[in-house]
Amino acid sequence: MYDRITTAGLYVKDGSVLIARREKGGSISGKWEFPGGKNRYGESVSDTLKREYLEELGVAIVVSDEEFFSTDFENKGTRYHLVAHFIKPLSEDYRLSVHEEVRMVPLADLLSYDFAPSDYKIAEKLSKGNPSLG
Repeated sequence: MYDRITTAGLYVKDGSVLIARREKGGSISGKWEFPGGKNRYGESVSDTLKREYLEELGVAIVVSDEEFFSTDFENKGTRYHLVAHFIKPLSEDYRLSVHEEVRMVPLADLLSYDFAPSDYKIAEKLSKGNPSLG
């Protein structure tokens, strides 16, 4: 059993993927990540991703039903289960609230970015394959 579920939404387009750099001040300050966030109790993974993209990037999204990747990790005494799904934003007009920057990065270049540890595992899997929108 996990204490928390957390999510990552993967937007892949033309061989590149959307990544975002966290603003200064938090536990992953300045690190790159795949947008998403912590599940509120009772939310589905899809609902969590939709809420997080609206809160963090100001865009509505469509979430793939198929899970791309999952992993477990611990942070500050809490166990997490990270679940990643492909998403498609309904707009690419991002309004940043907790990030300094967003970029579309070629999949081949992903591992050159300084990712949060849990998101690095997703980057490894994405960089090895030819992902689609699920």
